[in-house]
Amino acid sequence: MKKGFRFSRAACAVLLLTAGAAGAQQGISDGVVRIGLLLDMSGPYSDIGGAGSVLAARMAVEDFGGKVLGKPVEVVYADHQNKPDIASTKAREWFDTQKVDAITDVASSATSIAVVNVGKDKNKPVLIAAAAGGSSRLTNEDCSNISIHWTYNTYTLASVTANALTKAGADTWYFVTADYTFGQSLEQDTADTVKAAGGKVLGSARHPLNASDFSSYIVQAQASQAKVIGLANAGTDTISAIKEANAFGLGRSGKQSIAALLMYISDVHALGLKTAQGMVLTEGFYWDLDEKTRAWSKRFFERHKRMPTSAQAGEYSAVIHYLKSVEAAGTDGTQAVMAKMRELPVNDGVFTGEGWIRPDGAMVHPMYLAQVKKPGESKYPWDYLHIKAKVPADQAFQPLSASKCTLVKK
Repeated sequence: MKKGFRFSRAACAVLLLTAGAAGAQQGISDGVVRIGLLLDMSGPYSDIGGAGSVLAARMAVEDFGGKVLGKPVEVVYADHQNKPDIASTKAREWFDTQKVDAITDVASSATSIAVVNVGKDKNKPVLIAAAAGGSSRLTNEDCSNISIHWTYNTYTLASVTANALTKAGADTWYFVTADYTFGQSLEQDTADTVKAAGGKVLGSARHPLNASDFSSYIVQAQASQAKVIGLANAGTDTISAIKEANAFGLGRSGKQSIAALLMYISDVHALGLKTAQGMVLTEGFYWDLDEKTRAWSKRFFERHKRMPTSAQAGEYSAVIHYLKSVEAAGTDGTQAVMAKMRELPVNDGVFTGEGWIRPDGAMVHPMYLAQVKKPGESKYPWDYLHIKAKVPADQAFQPLSASKCTLVKK
């Protein structure tokens, strides 16, 4: 009897340990789902993302009902000042001591890569729904099983804008490029697209982030006599470069035009239609696209007093999809949630109803070729864009077969 009793106690202990281990894989780890936004709150990308991205994330939580699996959802944020060391330090602190379950936004490519590296180390999700975190490296050399790249990447910007212009006869290009990861990727992807479409690249000029003077770069661009001056930058750098080009009369002769390879509606608003009119750009979202986008954007405008950028709408989409995936997985455990994110179609009711996540971490969806309206064509506030074409996801995004991501089976 004694032996049998001892066996029963040991068996019970094993069963309890097994049940505990299984239970640890279910439910919410600490009773709260905490989403952290690392972003630019005061620098060149603050209008693109910034406070508007924080609002978009909070609207996503509200629209989801404020809870997932019966537990509250919280949004926290911090300004990384576009410095990778600050971004990685804050990410590590959040994961180690603040019980943050996932990080999103991340803003620039260099800060995105830094945070993804922390996410890999800590086995925590990183959702790049960013202002200028668009380097195609994030779904190629720097892909990971814990990161997903939302909204757009440098390949999509190049494939849509550069293809359209080059095939229309604007077949010689010169670049004015921000000298950091995003700008370099955007220039390279665009140059590859131009050459593949039969065009030529005549050169480039590199400038630092948040440059104070673009005159020397614009003079070099004019002297190249290229038909297209491609701006491979973002945020206030794009705005400043366009203003400087306008002051130098670039484009007035009709022999040269400017292509802003990453341009948001906030940039058009800052420039005004008189300056920005006629420019061709690529967008993943436009507030005035249809009834759903208008309804959500007007709610956003009531609280932010500006219409949302595609980065802010992408933030909303990423948070909604993350919460759906936590709910479907029955846990906030990273690998279970990441598996559900890749399994479920992306249908957030605002940014897209036609998205899905590939093995390389790209959230692919249709993109839009747009042109800035002339002042006389705008009928109401923020009526800035003509949507010229809807480009299917399989045409806008890099073919999976061409990916350099190690997670893609060739």
